[in-house]
Amino acid sequence: MARCLSLFFLFFFVALVQAQSPVVAPRQTQAVLIVGATAHLGNGMVIANSAIAFENGKLTLVADATTIRLDRTRFGKIFDASGKHVYPGFIAAHSRLGLVEIDAVRATQDFSEVGSFNPNARAVVAYNADSELIPTVRSNGVLMSQVSPSGGTVSGTSSLVQHDAWNWEDAILLAEEGLFLNWPAVRSWGGWETGNPQQQRNEQYDKNVAEIKNFFAEAQAYSKQPKPAVANPRFESMRPLFEKKQTLYIRASQAKPMQEAVLMAETLGLSPVLVGASDAWLITDFLVEHKVPVILSETQRLPSREDEAVDQPYRTPGILHEKGVLFCISEDGSWRLRNLPFQAGQAVGYGLPYEDAVSAITLNAAKILGVDNVVGSLAVGKDATLFISEGDALDMRTCIVTAAFIQGREIDLDNKQKTLYRTYEARYKQ
Repeated sequence: MARCLSLFFLFFFVALVQAQSPVVAPRQTQAVLIVGATAHLGNGMVIANSAIAFENGKLTLVADATTIRLDRTRFGKIFDASGKHVYPGFIAAHSRLGLVEIDAVRATQDFSEVGSFNPNARAVVAYNADSELIPTVRSNGVLMSQVSPSGGTVSGTSSLVQHDAWNWEDAILLAEEGLFLNWPAVRSWGGWETGNPQQQRNEQYDKNVAEIKNFFAEAQAYSKQPKPAVANPRFESMRPLFEKKQTLYIRASQAKPMQEAVLMAETLGLSPVLVGASDAWLITDFLVEHKVPVILSETQRLPSREDEAVDQPYRTPGILHEKGVLFCISEDGSWRLRNLPFQAGQAVGYGLPYEDAVSAITLNAAKILGVDNVVGSLAVGKDATLFISEGDALDMRTCIVTAAFIQGREIDLDNKQKTLYRTYEARYKQ
């Protein structure tokens, strides 16, 4: 009897979750025109009075509306966006969206594997396209994300997904495009709860680095054997990395570890991308010299050390831009990705030009992830993944997304949070 009741509640819960899941938008069947909006193209350019059209999921027109003649009869749907703004879909690099539902509930977390070296772990197979968090994120224009594993030393492979899909297979834009490596820190902060919050040296740093170098050297040697006598699943999964079909993403924040990690990658013939990189502003010349892109951690945070300026995280994007470092801005976690545009907006007030802040979460991210030929900017031939906002999308006061499209499909912008807001608004109006 108890078992029957347990099964009943399990099926009831599954049915309830499925009933609340967002509906995937139907394929685009008619040409769409957006006219009159201020278009932020993502490449640093802006059109004050734009005409943007797309058909069959691809952009067919991106132009100044004052310089062309439009035959409006050929469009099945026309959006008059006068006074509004149009942006390419924002891209959240380095995220856990779809891999965790509730941070405080371990059973809903599926972003890491047991063990230290798991290059064969694929984060995308754990991606939950029915997550209640996805609609809340895309309501702020974040229409794509890099699903990234974490944990251990070599975490596994990441994939780029779009946020309107029935399952993880449908969601994929670029599968297993990179391998994530966690580089050890030279120093770490003790917790306040330990009674010793001071910075401490990592006595195991040299040993940990040696283990990483040995592992990658063995993997490289293995990759040079077309048909090894004994197959090694972990090393087999790293063949694309050494064939330059994958990117090596290195999580590191301190200056010395970042430099050592880049130099190791170069000795292996790999092209690394630094992730986190809170000390990137200290080694800009090194990054430019070695042509290393950066996925920068969020701007709205505390400084990395007690003697840094309190506004250093806000100023870092502007410094990297001025020095010519290719970077994008990320937001760790899952539900917090809805704040990604505001992380970029924070940097605007501290030296980063506005259109370059837009690029930091659109075209720059697409370049780093290797999909800039498909998404990241408003250009003819690219995917029609974009959105319309009532005002400045980088400002939380005016970011009101009224329409959004993924590969030409007009997606539903409702979400659980909006539903709860309407429910309790009605309750207290009674």
